[in-house]
Amino acid sequence: MDSVAVSEQSASGGLPWREAVRKYQDPKLWRSLWQIANSLLPYLALWYLMALSLRVSLWLTLALSILASGFLVRLFIIFHDCGHGSFFKSKRANHFVGVITGILTFTPYYQWRHEHAVHHATSGNLEKRGVGDVWTLTVQEYLALPPLKRLAYRLYRHPLIMFGLGPLYMFVIAHRLVRRGASPRERNSVIATNLAVLGIAVAMSLLIGVKAYLLIQLFILLIGGGAGVWLFYVQHQFEGVYWEDSENWDFAEAALKGSSYYRLPKVLQWFTGNIGIHHIHHLSPRIPNYRLQECQDENPIFHTIQPVTLLTSLKALGMRLYDEQQRMMIGFRELRRRYGSVRA
Repeated sequence: MDSVAVSEQSASGGLPWREAVRKYQDPKLWRSLWQIANSLLPYLALWYLMALSLRVSLWLTLALSILASGFLVRLFIIFHDCGHGSFFKSKRANHFVGVITGILTFTPYYQWRHEHAVHHATSGNLEKRGVGDVWTLTVQEYLALPPLKRLAYRLYRHPLIMFGLGPLYMFVIAHRLVRRGASPRERNSVIATNLAVLGIAVAMSLLIGVKAYLLIQLFILLIGGGAGVWLFYVQHQFEGVYWEDSENWDFAEAALKGSSYYRLPKVLQWFTGNIGIHHIHHLSPRIPNYRLQECQDENPIFHTIQPVTLLTSLKALGMRLYDEQQRMMIGFRELRRRYGSVRA
C-alpha cells in the first residue's frame, strides 16, 4: 500500500478521506455571488458611514470600524478561496475576483497565492518551515540562538507585535514588496496592486481628505488584520499540534492534526467564513468556505476532532516554541522550568 493510501486510511478510520470530501468541492455560483454581495456591499456602506461619522465622533468611527473589519475579513476569505480555485468553477473568475478582493485587502493576489500554496504543501513539516507561516522555532533551535536573535524571536511572538503592529506592517508595507525569487506574474501582481491601492488612496483623499482616509483605513486594517492573523495563528499554534520531519510527514495527518477545528460562535463563524474548520480546509482546499460546515456535519470521520473554542484558544497566547521531545507547543515559562540553568 503506498503512502497516499495509508494516509487516507489513517485519516478516516477505513473510509478514504478523499471520498468524504469530494462532493463538497463543487462551488455553487449563486452562493458565491451572494457571499460577494453580502460582504462587499456592507463593507462599502460602512466605509461611507465612517466618513460621515468623523463629523460626529471619533469613537463612533472606531465602533463602526470594528464592524467594517468583520466584513474585511469576509472579503479576505473570498480572496483566499479564489487563490485555491475553489470559489468559482471558472479559473478566470477566480483570478478576477481574487485580484479585486486582493486590492481591497491590500494583498497582491498572485504573490500571496504562491506563498499560501507553499504553506499548504509544507504545513506541519519541521524541515520546510518559513514560507507563508508563523515563525516557529523548536526548543533546541531557540536555545542555540545568540541573545539578540532570541530577543528578536521573543518580540516577534509578543501579542502586541503579533496581533497589533505586525499585521499593520504586513498589510501596509510587506505586501508592497516583491519577494526574492518571485516570478514575473507575481512581480506584476505586486506592482499592479500597489498602483491600484495608491489610486484608491489618492481618490479617497481628494474626496474626504487625507487625514480622514488614513484614519478610516488604518482603523480597519489594524482591527481586521489583527483578527485575521489571530485566526491563522490559532489554526496552527495549539498544544498538541502536529510537526514531523520530512521522512515521517504525512499529508492527511498534518491536515487533521496540524490544523485546528476552531469552533466559534455562529456570528463570528459567519464573519470569518467558516475558516475555523481549518482541518477540513487543509485536507481539501478545493472546498469553498460556505461548504465546510456541511462537510464537517455530514461526515462522522471528522467528529472525533477535538475543537478549540473561543475560550480555550486563549491558551495559544502562551505558546511560543515546539518541544520535539514532548511533541507539543510550550511557552517561555515552561522553558525556564525545564531548563532552569539556561537564560530563556
